[in-house]
Amino acid sequence: MPSYWQFFLRTGVKGKSAVDLAKELLTEFGSLKTLLEAGQEQFCASKGLGKAKYAQLQAVMEMARRHFLEIIQRGDALTSPNSTRAYLSAQLRGYSHEVFACLFLDNQHRVIKFEELFRGTIDSASVYPREVVKQALHYNAAAVILAHNHPSGISEPSTADKAITQTLTKALALFDIRVLDHFIVGDGVPYSFAEHGLI
Repeated sequence: MPSYWQFFLRTGVKGKSAVDLAKELLTEFGSLKTLLEAGQEQFCASKGLGKAKYAQLQAVMEMARRHFLEIIQRGDALTSPNSTRAYLSAQLRGYSHEVFACLFLDNQHRVIKFEELFRGTIDSASVYPREVVKQALHYNAAAVILAHNHPSGISEPSTADKAITQTLTKALALFDIRVLDHFIVGDGVPYSFAEHGLI
């Protein structure tokens, strides 16, 4: 069990070390993802956890989100797919409903703005090309990276995902705005349309 668990939990409970407690929590929640995304009531109901630990975990996760935001907004061109993946994962992975977002970039592929544009149900979100184009023009973007999450955890694109990507690519191209990639955030590594030859 990695030492960061001992650092986070600090102490165990009667009859269990911090490492034993960590193993038990992972078994109880089923995965690290489920544990990190648990609501306060569910989190605090587990033995050895409480409101203070929940607040501490939320603070750590917020620091991680801000860290990734700083990495991609330092003014340098976006040249690292891994940094982009990490940032989008931090932004979109925790939702229990589908969210569609865009990274708007300038002509040097530097980040202008990240914006969540559409929210939906557990398995779909309506995406309106006109609104995406409108926001891209508002930010004077030269390129965009599309992203959305799959609350199911399965990051493979659906037929609808492929269709909306093509529609958005064509709509944005009319204004000389390039779609560089479309990432789907699920469990594990986010799916890249560009790496699979779909853009």
